[in-house]
Amino acid sequence: MQTKSPAFEEFANLLTNAFGAAKGVSDEVRAAARARADRVIADMDLVSRDEFEAVKMMASDAQLEIEKLKAQIAKLEKAVKAAKKK
Repeated sequence: MQTKSPAFEEFANLLTNAFGAAKGVSDEVRAAARARADRVIADMDLVSRDEFEAVKMMASDAQLEIEKLKAQIAKLEKAVKAAKKK
């Protein structure tokens, strides 16, 4: 059975350490970019998803109420016209 040479072992360890360091740097860059993006978004004063959904629901409810009121107005206008004819 052939044993690994010390030079090969050292080279393999060097590569392993280099890849580990590169992964660490990559993670740090990703975290820094994420933090920067979060700051930019916060500075833009954007609404959260929850706030957006709440306002969307309120707008939908308001639209339904408008439709009901339009129907009531039409009914009342019809009643007024009928009363004027008498």
